[in-house]
Amino acid sequence: MLRPSKKMLYAIEAVLDIAYHAGGEPVQSREITRRQGIPRRYLEQTLQQLVRAGILTGVRGPRGGYRLARERRRVSVGEIVRVVRALEAVEDAPEDLPSSDLGLQVIRPMWTDLQDELMRRLDAISVDDLCQTAHQNGILSEVAQKMDFTI
Repeated sequence: MLRPSKKMLYAIEAVLDIAYHAGGEPVQSREITRRQGIPRRYLEQTLQQLVRAGILTGVRGPRGGYRLARERRRVSVGEIVRVVRALEAVEDAPEDLPSSDLGLQVIRPMWTDLQDELMRRLDAISVDDLCQTAHQNGILSEVAQKMDFTI
């Protein structure tokens, strides 16, 4: 868990892309692939899992795509990570972990505490926080670029 998988990073990036570039319209997976370079084989499966988990909603039709199921300030990075971890089933089987007294009574509790702390920190980071960071770093939203205020 301490090293995120590609699929986990892609999932976070895809949700952030949807939140940052949506502008009220659904975001198509091919647009996410174009902007972020995320392989479609990772993306489609992950997006569907995020829909089933209630993080995204899918919009059918020729102008369909994906949008956040809730306000971006109400979606945490921790939620996304949990969905991907369940999808990947990356948990080590108990028999693969240390089983000596030191392993059972010292190492496993320490590792569990570290993972719990990491998840608490990820739960405290919202997609809105990431969008604000992107804006502060000068990353332009395609929605903002497409806006035309001429009358």
